[in-house]
This record gives sequence, C-alpha cells and structure tokens, in this order.
Amino acid sequence: MVSRVRVWLNRTYAENVFFMDQLRRNPSDRAVEIHATHGDPDSPVLAAADTAELEPENLSPAGYVEYALDQCGRRGIDVFVPRLHQSAIVAHRAEFEAAGTAVLAPPPEAVAVFHDKVIAYEAVQAIGVPVPPWFRVRSEDELVAAVGELEAGGHKPCFKPASGAGGVGFRVITRTPFSLMHLSGFPSPYVPLDLVLEALRQAEEPVDWLVMPRLEQPEVSVDCLTGPDNRIRLAVGRTKNGRRRGFTLHEQWLDPARRIAEGFGLHYLSNIQFRMFGDRPVLMDVNTRPAGGLHQLSLCGVNAPWAAVQLVLGEDPGEVVPPFLGQDYTVVSGPRPLGPVPLPQQRPETTEPLPAVPAPPSDQPVDSVGAAAQVLPL
Repeated sequence: MVSRVRVWLNRTYAENVFFMDQLRRNPSDRAVEIHATHGDPDSPVLAAADTAELEPENLSPAGYVEYALDQCGRRGIDVFVPRLHQSAIVAHRAEFEAAGTAVLAPPPEAVAVFHDKVIAYEAVQAIGVPVPPWFRVRSEDELVAAVGELEAGGHKPCFKPASGAGGVGFRVITRTPFSLMHLSGFPSPYVPLDLVLEALRQAEEPVDWLVMPRLEQPEVSVDCLTGPDNRIRLAVGRTKNGRRRGFTLHEQWLDPARRIAEGFGLHYLSNIQFRMFGDRPVLMDVNTRPAGGLHQLSLCGVNAPWAAVQLVLGEDPGEVVPPFLGQDYTVVSGPRPLGPVPLPQQRPETTEPLPAVPAPPSDQPVDSVGAAAQVLPL
C-alpha cells in the first residue's frame, strides 16, 4: 500500500489554496495531507489545510529554522514548500533531510542570486539573457540622475525595492505636480518626482531601489519545473495583456527561461517573468518559489504542484508536456471558506495549534471558487 504524502506550506499566498487542491486531486490518486501555518488567523490556506497552526511572530531567520524543524518532526512532514525565510531554510536543507523532510526549493546559491534584483540582472546578462536598462539608487542625487537618463531616452521611469516580491513598493515616476487628480478615483502607482525626492530628504536611512524604464505588455510568466540534475521537466508561459490571460510555448519566452532555470539551478518550481522593452522581451523578475497563479496551468491539463512533489520525493515524472493549451481567460475574485472561529493574533511565545479544519469536498471543482481569484474563459 502506498503511504500518504504530508506536505507543509508556510505563510504562503491566499491563492495557494488552489495549489493545495491540485495536490489532493493528483493524477496518481495518492493520498495527500496538508499542513499550513500562517501569521494571519483568517488566511484561507489555514481553513483549507488538514491541520493548521498560527506561526509565532518576530522570529529571527535562525529561530524560524528551529521552529520549522520542530514542525517537520512533530507533524511528520514529507515535503516542505517554504516561502517565508526561504534563504535560511534552504541553507539547512541537510538538517531537514535528516528529519525525513524534503525541501521543495532551490539550493542556497540560486536563492541568493535572485534575492537581490541587481545581482540577478548582472548574472543573467552574463549568460546572454536580455535585461532592461537599470540603475541601483540609494540617494536623492542617484535618483535624479537615473530618472534624467531614462527620460532622455524617451522612457517612463519607475522604481521598486532591489529585494522584494509581489510588486510591493513598485511606483511609476511622473513630473505632474500633485493635485486633486491624484486623489480622485482609485489609488494609482504614479507618484510625482518632487514628492519622492522630499521623502528621500526626510528619510532616516538610505533606500535601496532598482530604477528602470516601465516595461510594456504582454507580460509573460514562465512556470518552470527543474530537477536537481539542472534539467527542465516543464516550462509553460502564462501571458497577461490587460485583463486577458492565456498560455504560450513560444521559444522567445521559453528559451531564456530555460537558460536561467537550468543555468542557475532553480530546482523544483520557479517563475520567470518577462515584459517587452521596445520590440524584444527582457527579464523582469525571477521568483525562486511557485507562482501564485501556478494553478492556472490546470487549464492546459497540467498538475505542476504534484509533478514537483513527485520530483522532490525522487519519483521523477519525466518531461511534463501540456496536452493542449487552454483558451484565453480572465481572473475574478470569489469566496473561500475561513476557519470556524476567529482567533486573536498569537503572541510570539505561543504555538497553540488552530483546530483542524476538514478539507473541502473532493467533488468541488478546482477553480470553482477563489481565495484570491478564480479563472473564467473569455
């Protein structure tokens, strides 16, 4: 009898309830139990898991590794999919393996390269992958110089943190003075240059920004599954152009993604994002973790989360080729169940588990409801 697989997702994105659904509905018909931890008691991933706990707050990376090793031992975790403190966790991979837990994440060298976007751009340029013009900015004078050079080239400058994920901190710089226009309608990513400069003057410590031209659509996110032998098993591009989403296997997107994933050893699941600079695709970002939208590959007949679990357990799925490309679609929000009782925020020294919550019914369609989004055809 084949044993069940126990998978842990730590402090992950709400949309990964779909990742969990796909693990349970795997084509191998293997029993999967999911453990989830989070800092937010109302995270839908806690309600969707078979067992769940609130994470202690304010742990250092080293403290979090100790917490994670304890979780794996107490919960009998077979596969750990880390998002929070990924760098620290992969540096201790041998300790997790000794505890019987496989870590579904790249090696520490690969995680380190792509933690800092400047180091990442320099590294991928060295292997011939195109990147946009960029400037590392830590001061007011450096920002003025970078913005001036980009505007002189006819580009619209923008900035984002040199390290970070999920588009947090992304802003587009404008010369338009602040006015009621900025206060009407929905909040905008546009910010007047004079306000940014004033904020820098008043800042108590330097910023660390990547300043670059705003890139054009389409945006293509290539989801990759790479083995520990540095060989790609799966590469599919998800396209985004306004509201319209779709899929692509065009080599102008897949070839540079393969070169990055294989060249830097981005083992297991990664997501490599491109946009257009003029008439050519350039690298925008690299995520050394599963993308929140990975489940959308189910529209192409692919269960990428399960293929990754098989791979990390040594059950190589071989080359995973989509049997078809799904039709274009859009993303809309939808409801998702939460835990039955709201819990107060946990104190750092407390580790009491959340009550176990039953998994959703097995006959519920994967994309029928959404924690953050569901997909609908256009």
